[in-house]
Amino acid sequence: MTADVELDRVSVRFGGFTAVEGVSLKIEQGEFFSFLGPSGCGKTTILRTISGFVEPSQGAVRIGGRDMRGIGPNRRPTALIFQSLALFPMMSVADNVGYGLRVRGVGRRARRATVERLLALVALSDQGGKRVDDLSGGQRQRVAIARALAVEPQVLLLDEPLSALDLKLRQHMRTELRAIQRRVGLTFIYITHDQGEALTMSDRIAVMNRGRIEQVGDARSIYEAPQTGFVAGFVGETNALPGRVVAVADGEAEVATALGRFRGRNPRRLMAGVAAVLFVRPEFLHPGGGENECAAEAVDLAYEGSVTHLALRAADGTRLTAQLAAAARSAAPAPGARLRLGFAARDAIVLPPAATDA
Repeated sequence: MTADVELDRVSVRFGGFTAVEGVSLKIEQGEFFSFLGPSGCGKTTILRTISGFVEPSQGAVRIGGRDMRGIGPNRRPTALIFQSLALFPMMSVADNVGYGLRVRGVGRRARRATVERLLALVALSDQGGKRVDDLSGGQRQRVAIARALAVEPQVLLLDEPLSALDLKLRQHMRTELRAIQRRVGLTFIYITHDQGEALTMSDRIAVMNRGRIEQVGDARSIYEAPQTGFVAGFVGETNALPGRVVAVADGEAEVATALGRFRGRNPRRLMAGVAAVLFVRPEFLHPGGGENECAAEAVDLAYEGSVTHLALRAADGTRLTAQLAAAARSAAPAPGARLRLGFAARDAIVLPPAATDA
């Protein structure tokens, strides 16, 4: 069984500090939903509010249509996986998974059947007799998931559970988590500051900044069509060129910057005369010129397997980054080379400066 989760104008204040301000959204049942943002943006506070460890100062949390005000964590249809996992090191894997059932008075036979089923679900059928300290980081992660699922929650809450793992294991566990979520069909609410995790696993993502939600959407819309300067700058690499709009036409804006005048998409319908920032991703900035052009000097090359990152410096000292695919690597300029850079207007976006976003 699964449930939707609704946040209705939720604010959380601790004394004079506002951690979350006026957050409203609905997370659909069976959805893998992520809150993405920097440290201190309020995402963990939202998770703790959904789980019942924090009461909202204003607004309501509803799970499956039921208002959760006054209902403690142990009585909510949720299970929380902490960043530390909080497994019991002196217990076996099987005892860890069955702990919540034992606390609830479930009999030994029923408990054993549930534990065996869940260990099979997370591909740990042959590990039940081991202590958790004898497992790898990824295996311990799966034990924590099985333990959370044992109490049959309607919503599973995950607070940066992969942050302690190395890069290769994190990438592997992204696939594992998504596969488990699809098999069990539960609503997953995931907290992370890692853009790769959010983009690869989530049905939808809420990008947070200073206690507010800046944008909600699927991975492609968050990355390709950011609605605010903060989202454009935070999600993925980008080149940000501040300036002022000098002309608008046909859904585009022309921005006068220190490097010249450039055109880009204008989704916020900014008018001539206002401050703006033109954003262009490194993968769309290429040597050889184009619809929008500027001069720069190659500073450094960083090889990263499938791509090569090219660090550049414009005449006024502005730092730029281009990204070359493997096929174009042989044409990469040597450090010190002067070149023309280009990008298409359709591959750039013009937004208000982050500090003035509504």
